[in-house]
Amino acid sequence: MGEGGEARTAASRLLDVLGAFGVEHPDLSLTEIARQARVPLPTAHRLAGALAEWGALDRGEDGRYRIGLRLWEVAAAFPHDLGLRAAAIPFLEDLYEATHENVQMAVRDGGEAVFTEWIAGRSAVGVRTRVGARWPLHATGVGLVLLAHAPADEQERYLAGPLAAFTPWTLTEPGTLRRVLAEVRRTGCAVSDRQITTDAVSVAAPVRDETGQVAAAVSVVVPADTAAVTALVPAVRLAALGITRRLSPPR
Repeated sequence: MGEGGEARTAASRLLDVLGAFGVEHPDLSLTEIARQARVPLPTAHRLAGALAEWGALDRGEDGRYRIGLRLWEVAAAFPHDLGLRAAAIPFLEDLYEATHENVQMAVRDGGEAVFTEWIAGRSAVGVRTRVGARWPLHATGVGLVLLAHAPADEQERYLAGPLAAFTPWTLTEPGTLRRVLAEVRRTGCAVSDRQITTDAVSVAAPVRDETGQVAAAVSVVVPADTAAVTALVPAVRLAALGITRRLSPPR
């Protein structure tokens, strides 16, 4: 293999090591890194050491590795996230103050909703969401919003693929999902009823960028047994509209 091929292999292995970490795996031992990244243990030791020296990983006193501060600093420079986050935070905080429930924002990455913001209600229903978490589009309120406003050909590719079920209420039938997505576009909001967990309902609305395209979705997650969806819809829509207006100031 030539020099360029060797460099690409080294780079891909570094990325594999970083990719081993996530919401479900926030800290890992060297053995776990090697297994997750599918590299030999000596290679994991060398790459993790290089990443720790640069600051992308942090090695704790227990010998386990975690994402380092340097990587957070790099991620914070992502320009799309900077503008969206700055515009969104005041309205997400207002939505939390109005509901005292879990408030979330997500963007679409292919067939997944990636959660970029999360404000946890102190006494709210437990959710399986954290910043950086990914969920299939069809199974969450924010995901339904993002899928409903994706290009039609991308929607059809998604609906033709496997649709995982997490509870008995998860929408997995393509025809039903098409009708739900049409209703989301018509009403400007989505309701995900017990699709991820059997005790939670989420209400979501779209956030549009300066071009009018849906750039993100905002939601509030409430207990299923006390969910007052009709009352929540205006609050969620108002938050999404406020963010939209901040992203698209009058000229």
